[in-house]
Amino acid sequence: MKTITLEKKEQLQALNVSGAEAIVKILLEEQVATIFGYPGGAIMPVYDALYGYKDKINHVLSRHEQGAIHAAQGYARVSGKTGVCLATSGPGATNLITGLADALIDSTPLVCITGQVHSSLLGTDAFQETDVVGISMPVTKWNCQVTKAADIPKALAKAFYIAASGRPGPVLVDITKDAQFELFDLLYTPCTYLRSYVPTPRLDNRQIEAAAALINKAKKPFVLVGQGVILANAEQELKTFLEKIGAPAAWTVLGLSAMPTDHFLNVGMLGMHGNYAPNVKTNECDVLIAVGMRFDDRVTGNLDYYAKQAKVIHLEIDPSEIGKNVATDVAVLGDAKESLKALTTMVEANDHNEWVQSFRALEKVENDKVMQAQLYPTQEQLSMAEVVRIVSELTHQEAILVTDVGQHQMVASRYFKFNNSKSNVTSGGLGTMGFALPAALGAQIGQPERTVVAFIGDGGFQMTLQELGTIKQENAQVKIIILNNNFLGMVRQWQELFFDKRYSETEISSPDYVQLSAAYGIAGKRVAMRDNLKAAIAEMLAHDGAYLLEVMVAKEGNVFPMIPTGASVSDIRLV
Repeated sequence: MKTITLEKKEQLQALNVSGAEAIVKILLEEQVATIFGYPGGAIMPVYDALYGYKDKINHVLSRHEQGAIHAAQGYARVSGKTGVCLATSGPGATNLITGLADALIDSTPLVCITGQVHSSLLGTDAFQETDVVGISMPVTKWNCQVTKAADIPKALAKAFYIAASGRPGPVLVDITKDAQFELFDLLYTPCTYLRSYVPTPRLDNRQIEAAAALINKAKKPFVLVGQGVILANAEQELKTFLEKIGAPAAWTVLGLSAMPTDHFLNVGMLGMHGNYAPNVKTNECDVLIAVGMRFDDRVTGNLDYYAKQAKVIHLEIDPSEIGKNVATDVAVLGDAKESLKALTTMVEANDHNEWVQSFRALEKVENDKVMQAQLYPTQEQLSMAEVVRIVSELTHQEAILVTDVGQHQMVASRYFKFNNSKSNVTSGGLGTMGFALPAALGAQIGQPERTVVAFIGDGGFQMTLQELGTIKQENAQVKIIILNNNFLGMVRQWQELFFDKRYSETEISSPDYVQLSAAYGIAGKRVAMRDNLKAAIAEMLAHDGAYLLEVMVAKEGNVFPMIPTGASVSDIRLV
């Protein structure tokens, strides 16, 4: 069998190959270097084909399919490439569903290939048969089932194009076992166009002009930065735009690292546990400029009281997000990079220093009432914030931060600092506990030269702790910090504040994490005293290989500020 790449036509040809080998060849043609997956009966032909390509494709064997897809997400988020994972039929495929839902809401490009029973058995309740196409339809950008080998090239070409173009997202291609065995003549051309699919809307100069007119007249412009900036590789365009108009900018959780933490126009995080100033000032600005974000409920609070005084400009690639939650005065549809470029040429240079300084005044209030006590506590028990602060300092703001979901996620998002983009990996929209450990592995594989630090709660860690085995097998350098408060911390905080401290089923016991990591061949240590904390973190960071550091933190520590459910963003509580 001979493979010929025709550069002019960008075609891959191979005669008399199996569907399974065609899949592998197509993955190579799409520049896929790493796959995350778990073998099984219905996907076995593909794994057999992979055996002959070990020197060209690195397969990462997860310990659970959910671990595979979260690892693929972490890989995609830091590398800017499409993550790829494989799973078998039935439970193998259904174990991907949480990751698909997570990737869809967080706009992460994935191509998931699942095996399926023989086409003659479809609909018969055969062993390990599940209608994964039907199940995954609501949580994928696109999906399909393939029953003939000849249909594999077109399906995969379409899958890679849809996953990465426009607003990225996950796709799933379900391939029957007989299609994997069937022989055919492969002709593969990457997809660059689909009828009726418009991934990137054409910029409307009239909307650019209208947006610029509002910005030029604004006395108190305020920019909200979402992940769309990162996905569009528009970080420099954002910086140029902000510095030209002189407007303060705040970021969503997924927009974190789109601009350096220490930039003079960066005023912090939006949302329920965001910073005091950007939340309060949202209801004082006169022009609100949202870039690549979707006005999630955790950002807006009660919509009846959200930025009613402001004209809203929304730069967004996905038309469905325009006006979905917040009424938009000017919608600039298009890729954030191109939209910001065009808008920057139209706006006037300005200086809103007095407006920016009003944010700084509220920052001081938050610092005095909240941050100092969290970052430099005087009580005996360690705080999550001081652990995050020390790790951030010792990594010189250059590390990739991976977080699970809960109190530690909000604390790390608030206090970890960044110099570089694509440095924050977290489950934003879905809030998936168990995300961080496999995602950190994927991030380390995606950026092997960078330090990857995973902050995980004791609850979330126990959901996917088996992926320690994958980390060890891959010799990944992931630094794992378990912030252990013996509680499901975020739920406990709500129970304390809104349910009269009725701690119903939130206290949780843990294994000996140091012994557990040792059982996997991973070094570890536990620390509970402040005098030992910095040295323990330094030891972890200096260690050659993966390392697990368990830090015992205050059992009833809370994350503030906080916007109570149903409240306005300007009603944010400091205590």
